[in-house]
Amino acid sequence: MCLEKRTGSAVLITAFIWGMVVCGSSCKTVDVFEKNVSIPGQQWEHAFTPVISFNISDTLSLYNIYVTLRHTYAYNYNNIWLNLHFQLPGDTAKEQKVDILLADNNKGWLGTGMDDLYEVRRLITPQPYRFKNSGKCTFTLEQVMRENPLKHVMNAGIRVEKAER
Repeated sequence: MCLEKRTGSAVLITAFIWGMVVCGSSCKTVDVFEKNVSIPGQQWEHAFTPVISFNISDTLSLYNIYVTLRHTYAYNYNNIWLNLHFQLPGDTAKEQKVDILLADNNKGWLGTGMDDLYEVRRLITPQPYRFKNSGKCTFTLEQVMRENPLKHVMNAGIRVEKAER
């Protein structure tokens, strides 16, 4: 009889601990925004310029901003040149040209891969960025490679996450 009470207490304690773990993990917010736009037919035409918008409300935190790209093994180059057009809340529109390295001659494709698909995430801010104003942010991605259409590019996008302190 005494053993049964201890076993019942152990089950209750274990259930309580699991409940606290589940409750604690479900209450944590994920401070990330990510949106990827599919490239029609995996052939990125110069005229196709994905537009990505999101809202920023926290102007006290620092953020890292990334370009995300998904491509196939058949992609013909080890990089991709992009013009990023962006408008941040309360600021004028700006443009930044970026060279995203997709492969290393010694290591092969960079990023994460599965089968013949690869995803690369590249930081486009030299240091964590603090938004001056809250509101809508808009990024437009334009491929500026010589090949048109640029074949074997599946998705292009933007990822914003809070920087660790």
